[in-house]
Amino acid sequence: MDGVASDAHRPADGFALFDTAIGRCGIAWSARGLVTLHLPEADDDTMRERLARRHAPARERTPPPPMQRAIDGIVRLLAGGADDLRDVPIDDATIPPFDRRVYDLARGIGPGQTSTYGEVAARLGDAGLARAVGQALGRNPFAVVVPCHRVTAAGGALGGFSAPGGADTKRRLLHIESVHRRGALL
Repeated sequence: MDGVASDAHRPADGFALFDTAIGRCGIAWSARGLVTLHLPEADDDTMRERLARRHAPARERTPPPPMQRAIDGIVRLLAGGADDLRDVPIDDATIPPFDRRVYDLARGIGPGQTSTYGEVAARLGDAGLARAVGQALGRNPFAVVVPCHRVTAAGGALGGFSAPGGADTKRRLLHIESVHRRGALL
């Protein structure tokens, strides 16, 4: 995957930056829900510029209550909490139908759990779609809320992760969740 997808020109009403245990994240939203979640970038200016460019004419502002609740849940999860974020509304109006199905299945994987690309594909009805599942997760604009980091390659390999930091970020997210859920280290 997984993380920052090509979400250029997706309409948003606003965006905000917020602190987490892994660094500053960014969120953009519409009236329907979350439009994108960005994991930490090099600095705040880079994050603001990316959000403003991709979601123009959205401006940085105070999140509405549903998005503030989403931020609060994300902060708790990234600090080791058990929040599954399934109640966070997402705006998937521009997401292709196949990707929506993959994201729905990924949202069912709870903190501290993993599934493989092949297992997700099998739940879609065709184990041969594992590569397509990986590609859909690579376009995931809702990283952490749609927990693409919980989907790994066969045999326990991490698989890809397109968010800043790549596989190291994926490993870190899984580590945070496994320490909380099982007291184990990856």
